[in-house]
Amino acid sequence: MLSKNTVKFIKSLHQKKFRKQEKAFFVEGAKNVTELLRSDYTCTHLLYTDKFAATWPDLVAGFSGEKVQVLPSVLKSLGTFSSNDQALALATCKPNLRVEVVPGELVLALDDIRDPGNLGTIIRIADWYGIKKMLLSPETADFYNPKVLHASMGSFTRVNFEYVPLIEKLQEVGVPVFGAFLQGLSIHVHQGKADGILLMGNESHGVSPDLEALVSQRLTIPAFGGAESLNVAVATAVLCDHLRRLGGADG
Repeated sequence: MLSKNTVKFIKSLHQKKFRKQEKAFFVEGAKNVTELLRSDYTCTHLLYTDKFAATWPDLVAGFSGEKVQVLPSVLKSLGTFSSNDQALALATCKPNLRVEVVPGELVLALDDIRDPGNLGTIIRIADWYGIKKMLLSPETADFYNPKVLHASMGSFTRVNFEYVPLIEKLQEVGVPVFGAFLQGLSIHVHQGKADGILLMGNESHGVSPDLEALVSQRLTIPAFGGAESLNVAVATAVLCDHLRRLGGADG
């Protein structure tokens, strides 16, 4: 039976301050829950429905934490997505460990990406392109925000991250830094090695002025129509694809 304390605990994790305080988070939906249960995260609670148990009997049977079978209506009342009719799981946040940047790999750096949906989508894009490390400015959205995790579609389990002042990190790494700008070298003509850091700026204001001097190569995605700009997640995908096509990086 689901206890009142567990219900209260899950609902508190909707807020960033309690996620930080308790060092815990939740994910919902079959995709994210199954990815979480198969990952190296420590899972503490599993709430699941008949549908989830019928589809993933081995995962349910093998779960060693607290597990409770519930109705879909309970999941909807506890989570953030009304369409969730399968599962919700709680896990322990990973510590903010230092991410080492070494030559020969491609790393993503996000400067003040505030929108949780954008961050989650970028995490999914990083996973698609085999990028395993991300540097996040302190102002960037919370990695464990439910909207971030939902948009990542489980990719958050395969990407390591560090929240760090980017100006300090970029000054110390000693690898090329590619920056996304409206004015820069077109990716249609850019050539060369593709390892280093890809820096993506804020959705509205772009890369911060204090980081611009640390960019080795400004890159631009050529426009053919009248749109003023691209969504930052879309731009990240285009630039990651460009750098991966150049080769030479083994994220």
